[in-house]
Amino acid sequence: VQKMKTYNSYEDIERDLKRYKLERQIALEELKTIKGEFKQDLQPFNWVQTGFKYASKFGLMLLVKKILK
Repeated sequence: VQKMKTYNSYEDIERDLKRYKLERQIALEELKTIKGEFKQDLQPFNWVQTGFKYASKFGLMLLVKKILK
């Protein structure tokens, strides 16, 4: 539960409005960055790259397992 803020002057109101506007702009830019990263992660090339990475780890694990037997 938030308490209602009491303002003593119009300057205080203007300062808070500017701060809220800047916070909103920052949040929007962060969302744009997240959206771009998400789109990049969904590209097929990244899927293939991730698949090769896991396949090589799995293959290396099998090779080590065979050597140790």
